[in-house]
Amino acid sequence: MTDTAVTPETRLATFRERRDLSVVQPQGSLALVTTQWIDSEQTVWGVPGRWAPLPAGESGVSLTASSADDIRVDGELVDGTVTVRGKDAEKPSAIVFSDSVTGFIIAGDDGVYGLRVWDANSDAIQNFGGIDAFPHNPEWVITAQFTPIAGGTTLGFEHLKDDGKTRELVIPGEITFTKDGVDYNLAAFKSGRALQLVFADATSGDTTYSVGRFLFVAPQADGTVVLDFNLAVLPPCGFSYAFNCPMPPKQNRFSVPIEAGEKNVLAKDGSLLH
Repeated sequence: MTDTAVTPETRLATFRERRDLSVVQPQGSLALVTTQWIDSEQTVWGVPGRWAPLPAGESGVSLTASSADDIRVDGELVDGTVTVRGKDAEKPSAIVFSDSVTGFIIAGDDGVYGLRVWDANSDAIQNFGGIDAFPHNPEWVITAQFTPIAGGTTLGFEHLKDDGKTRELVIPGEITFTKDGVDYNLAAFKSGRALQLVFADATSGDTTYSVGRFLFVAPQADGTVVLDFNLAVLPPCGFSYAFNCPMPPKQNRFSVPIEAGEKNVLAKDGSLLH
């Protein structure tokens, strides 16, 4: 009989294959070439049209272009001035610049909207060799305790490009565990239905990406949460400078090496891609 048992190693191999595929999608992390905030009427590097903010309280930006620019918004060729709705709208707009270049509008914390431009044939995608990662490490599969905070709380997270300013993100509870005699109390913020843990460790800037890494987790009904650091992933800014990633808060900076999860993005020749 064939042994059909699925091991942690085979599950991890499947996870990593899917990660490699995800980052080279037309709007995957390696496809992002531009993020430009539209705080005044302006052009945007690499794409046609003139872009301008809308009145305060309205979602999106204004785009002025001619039919010769060949920009389509929500399937319609732009010839004049149109509103391009942001991702925070009930029906966000989709922008097509060419067969390979697309875009959409994101909302900033300060009410300013930005244009993100994606190129399915970006140089980064063409030169992508893979995501380097540690072998499966059972020592970093940890069962922790999740304790909800009544009413929730917020914590200021610095972001890579925000010059030291912080953004208040919702922390719904505490994640605590003890490993090798050290007590940990981690902060993870809400990310859809999951919690997003942004962490750094003694490998950061040495054998792994300097800014840190992400781990997405979901507390169980009994209050436990499994922290499988083998599933730790590189942040989007590890793939494109056009992303702005949150930095690990102090309590999420491990003094020990976590030799599990993704390490760096590699080029086809084995060198660092980013």
